[in-house]
Amino acid sequence: MSTFSGLNTAASALAAARRGMDVVGQNIANQKTEGYTRQRVTTSAVAAIAQTGRFSVGALPGHGVSIDGVARLGDALLDARVRDALGASGYWSTRALAATTVEASLAEPTANGLAARLSKFWSGWQDLANTPDSGAAASSILESAKELASHIAGGYRNVATQWTNARDSADRTVSQVNATADQIAVLNDEIRDALASGRSANELMDQRSVLAQNVARMSGAAATIESDGTMTVRLGGNALVSGSDSRHLVLTGPASIDSGQRFRLSWASAPDLPVSIDGGELGASLSVLAPAADGGMLAGLAGTYDKVATALAEAMNAQHRAGVTSTGQAGGDFFTVPVTGSAALGLQVAVATAAELALAAPGAGPLDATNADLISQIGRRAGSPDALWSDQVTRFGVATAADVQRAKLSDSAAVAAVGAQQSVAAVDGDEETISLLTYQTAYQAAARVMTAVDEALDVLINRTGLVGR
Repeated sequence: MSTFSGLNTAASALAAARRGMDVVGQNIANQKTEGYTRQRVTTSAVAAIAQTGRFSVGALPGHGVSIDGVARLGDALLDARVRDALGASGYWSTRALAATTVEASLAEPTANGLAARLSKFWSGWQDLANTPDSGAAASSILESAKELASHIAGGYRNVATQWTNARDSADRTVSQVNATADQIAVLNDEIRDALASGRSANELMDQRSVLAQNVARMSGAAATIESDGTMTVRLGGNALVSGSDSRHLVLTGPASIDSGQRFRLSWASAPDLPVSIDGGELGASLSVLAPAADGGMLAGLAGTYDKVATALAEAMNAQHRAGVTSTGQAGGDFFTVPVTGSAALGLQVAVATAAELALAAPGAGPLDATNADLISQIGRRAGSPDALWSDQVTRFGVATAADVQRAKLSDSAAVAAVGAQQSVAAVDGDEETISLLTYQTAYQAAARVMTAVDEALDVLINRTGLVGR
């Protein structure tokens, strides 16, 4: 065994300690970097070289340390759990936001809500029944009717506007998913090349992990790591990203809330192949945009406005036609609704003047207000506009509360999943400080070994044969 082998051993120890300090510095530098996963140098002992023959000297020490690589201290299971939790959180948070926004626009139960406007309208008829000869009460009824029709139309427009906003949001989400899939595919290619050539791809993997989490939050996609280091991202069981290839999504569907049609999510490369998606922000947006027959909250609420407008017009017109005006003429329709299109948007007051109000029962005299009193009782009937609206508000409130509760639970699950992931992958300043001191001490010790070997060689080379001089 050559004496110089001690120098090689010490040199390998110096290199390993130096690389360890470099990696610790990288960890500390990226302590606040989003998605960064802490790293450690992996080493292994270099075995002694086997010797045979006349001059073999028996058991020999190893030849130092080998730097095998830089390990990324993440956990694939915890990463997958985070992606699943983010997909659920994105779904329920989006639904809860849409529901609470709609609920706030209903303004129930306040004086600005439809229930209060209906109650005010019926109370006006009761006041007119008490004073049928009051011009002010009659004028108030007409203004209240116009205000009520305008409020119903305005409520429908608010829901339609939110539907349009949700439609635009779904389009943006699809574009973001497509762009992110392209980025993951590019990173897959770079990571595969880096691993094949023996280089470290840890930072590239961190970037890809963040992008995969974003895709999961947006679409509920699942991801798996393949044997070559690439990530396969799947939607509905089909690959969105596979190796360096990515596919794009296309969203097609109606342009207005009253069409009653369904949205269709498909692959750009295969338009006839639908994509099943039931998670993430996109899945929630599609559930919100669904037609009323499929449980879409916005279309269902818009349909309720139409039902209320239709029920109001039918009940009012039937009772108003049953009475007569102060001149004895039969009452006509009080409201008009369009034959086609939205009843809520087309609801109009047909009576133009107070003289056209049919307050009296036929043959009861010009000052009779029997019919006005019956009109004021419409809101208390079964199947009245008030009952329809109250039932919708109650059911919507219960559904909204359920969505909000699910959103809170899913957010808590996501926070817990991220916490578990970070407990393994996050950089800890105290731990890195200890590691830095450990590597520093190892470096100093290795340097001392090299100094000792150098001094021994100096004696061997420069002082051998000088004994006794």
